[in-house]
Amino acid sequence: MSQTKNNPKVTNAWCMYDWANSVFSLTIATSIFPIYFQNVTGDDKGMVEIFGAQLHSTVLYSYILSFAFLLVAIVNPLLSGLSDVAGLRKRFMTGFMLLGSSACIMLYKFDSEFLCVGIIGFALSTMGYAGSLVFYNAYLPEIATPDRFDKLSAKGFSLGYIGSVTLLIINLLSITYFDLLGFADKSQATRFAFLSVGLWWALFGLYSIWHLPKEGTRQTNGQTLLLKGYKESKKVFNTIRQKPLQYKFLGAFFFYSMGTQTVLYVATLFGTEELKLPADKLIIAILLIQFVGIAGAYFFAYVSKKKGTFFSLSVMILIWLGVCVGAYFTYHEWQFYLLAIVVGSVMGGIQSQSRSAFAALIPGDIDNASYFSFYELTEKLAIVLGTFSYGLLIELSGNMRNSVLMLTSFFVVGLFLMIRLSMYKRKLLLSR
Repeated sequence: MSQTKNNPKVTNAWCMYDWANSVFSLTIATSIFPIYFQNVTGDDKGMVEIFGAQLHSTVLYSYILSFAFLLVAIVNPLLSGLSDVAGLRKRFMTGFMLLGSSACIMLYKFDSEFLCVGIIGFALSTMGYAGSLVFYNAYLPEIATPDRFDKLSAKGFSLGYIGSVTLLIINLLSITYFDLLGFADKSQATRFAFLSVGLWWALFGLYSIWHLPKEGTRQTNGQTLLLKGYKESKKVFNTIRQKPLQYKFLGAFFFYSMGTQTVLYVATLFGTEELKLPADKLIIAILLIQFVGIAGAYFFAYVSKKKGTFFSLSVMILIWLGVCVGAYFTYHEWQFYLLAIVVGSVMGGIQSQSRSAFAALIPGDIDNASYFSFYELTEKLAIVLGTFSYGLLIELSGNMRNSVLMLTSFFVVGLFLMIRLSMYKRKLLLSR
């Protein structure tokens, strides 16, 4: 794929996919859907029966996330290898995007009588969201030069915040004034919000994909394509093993992602279960996170430029560690809002900085999908283990605060590995 880097039309289109898919992350994964899921699936004690077993709705929610991300983690490396050897990146990105958006539309039918629709729709939409990101992120080092990575990555996340908040506000108004808009009840208006996410994601996602660079035609022998994809992934894995900076970074990224991603996916459930906050209070906290997140992404991009990306990430990991400790001792609404502000300040920053940091570590002039597949694989496995252990500890102890406290251990290990990585990089620079 040959093209001039830093083309504004291309980079803006790339950023627009954050605008497109972030509505899933906000409305489905963290705000309206988790609350609706608990109300629809749980009885008076929050328990739900599935396959003959009794599970708490929070535990079921965590397990669905774990299962969806595990499936994506299994297939993504192979698909990324296929993408690089056959020039299928844009097709795979489109396919996952359409899978996710269609599943969101499917959630319009989710109610207490159709529990399977909610479980399957949530799992498929999560797979579509997670599966498309590896191919989307792989474009970053091909459309921009390394000096633009931090700023461009931060711009993408900021657009994601703005777009997702825009649709969330529209949906909240629709739910609040459902009768004026012709909905039968709040349940129908809420389910319409899920449908709107699917349509928004598909519309703006197709716009972004349409303007991303086209790939050249490559060999597509059907009988050997899968084997070539596997070999490509294996080759990249062996390359990463021989590059200490890359695998050391992925090690640190794995542990702190177990913490950050789990917090993002279960924060709403914590507010509902532990603090008994009503939906409108939870939504206010989520909106705070989004608005602060815009400034946070750009602020830490500035810190990275001045002090280095690894330093910036270390500071944010330390703040995340403080968030988990603070959450364990949170019992009041104002404390939850304060935590939301702190989370917002580091949420976008740690995601955008992680993406740009890994992009900077990728060798030049190579196919990037396979490399980013290991970045995404690391994050997905982190989410699988993080959300599963979170749900399992709740099931074993019956106390969500114990699960929150457990997350601190992930950040401690992640911070330790990031500091070691910074020292190793400094040692490499001094030896040259």
